Amino acid sequence: MKKFIVCALLITLIAAMSAPSFAWDAAKQKALGQDKNKMTWYILDYGKDSADVPFAVSRKYYTNPTIKNETIELLMSKFALSPEKAGSLYFTEYGYEYSKDGKQFAVTYLKHYDMLGNEIHGTVYDGSTEATTKTFGPVPAGSTPAKAAAYAVGKSAATPAKKAAPAKKSSTVPAKRVVRAKKSK
Repeated sequence: MKKFIVCALLITLIAAMSAPSFAWDAAKQKALGQDKNKMTWYILDYGKDSADVPFAVSRKYYTNPTIKNETIELLMSKFALSPEKAGSLYFTEYGYEYSKDGKQFAVTYLKHYDMLGNEIHGTVYDGSTEATTKTFGPVPAGSTPAKAAAYAVGKSAATPAKKAAPAKKSSTVPAKRVVRAKKSK
């Protein structure tokens, strides 16, 4: 019986470690902070695939309860998910593909996950249907796809900014304030 329990625990551990939420190279992960909606974003992976096409994967955590509830409602209405399944939403991953110069992008997949990294619902934009056709468009400045594009095409925003030149010293000496002593009566 003990061997069975140990074996079951090992299999569970292996399955958990291979879940999407744990499968990314920690050295490539970049925290992007919060967006205007107070949602927390990360870049999980980026680079070029075997065909030399730039790509990136980003993740959005639902740190804004209003947006999370709107997304849960959308999952239930559009994809007929049960309230229990949709309500377990914790984060969403986005796959991006870029043009060689990083100025155009398309979403390659969009997947919603629960806290354990189990997929709740996903859409892969592979062109198998009209609704899943991959569509390229301009990369909006300052957006998560734009920040991820900088890493994907090798123009990372992580390069240190140039230091500002030190302020020049003034050649004028400030005037001293002269305080006159009051005369005693």
